[in-house]
Amino acid sequence: MKKLLLLALLFVGAGVSAQNLQFHYDFGRNLYDDLDKTADSDGRAPITTTVEMFRADSFGSTFFFIDLDYNSGVKGAYWEISRELCFWKNSKMNWLSAHLEYDGGLSKAAGSYNNAWLIGPTYSGHSKDFSKTWSLTFMYKYIPNTVDTSGRKKENNFQITGVWGIDFAKGWCTFSGFFDVWREWRPWQNTSHIFLSEPQFWVNLRNIKGWDNVRLSVGGEVEISNNFVAKGFYAIPTLGAKWTF
Repeated sequence: MKKLLLLALLFVGAGVSAQNLQFHYDFGRNLYDDLDKTADSDGRAPITTTVEMFRADSFGSTFFFIDLDYNSGVKGAYWEISRELCFWKNSKMNWLSAHLEYDGGLSKAAGSYNNAWLIGPTYSGHSKDFSKTWSLTFMYKYIPNTVDTSGRKKENNFQITGVWGIDFAKGWCTFSGFFDVWREWRPWQNTSHIFLSEPQFWVNLRNIKGWDNVRLSVGGEVEISNNFVAKGFYAIPTLGAKWTF
């Protein structure tokens, strides 16, 4: 647990130079009885902070995010870091890049999450004014030490990821998010195919007259999943705030 707390402090510190820092209040335990507190668990964490960073450069782009879940202290941490490689940005093939990614995390209840290593091609695009951006990535996903109920290795998998961002209403509003579809054997759920999407909606307060330097947005997201939180379908809204650096 000391390791988890140390990571939490390091990741929150990383938010100083990150692109944005988000705070979400999660209503999952209020909507679903099986996510509420039980005899052997304190239930789904009601509060999550997210640090996100995206930086483009002459060879592609780098992205990472870190989620910290809180329930009477830090309950878990999950992070992803990815690199898009595109050495041919000035060519007609600049819509294509090579994607490299690592996913991992720690949990107070379960210990270390399964590490995952991903690689594949990304198709991406944007509008002329960059008010609309999108990408679609097809990946081979390697999850070490994964086995099914018979003990057979299930380490080789796949993942499809889509990401979008849309600014509209003269910059007042942002609709953004992602979806993931992947295969990962989960013996405790007896499932192997998982879907997760987190569409977000934000109202950007910097557009208020005289608030140019107030980089605060208010809104939230809906976590839509199948076989992710637990076996079956869930739609969990949050109420959130975001500060963009």
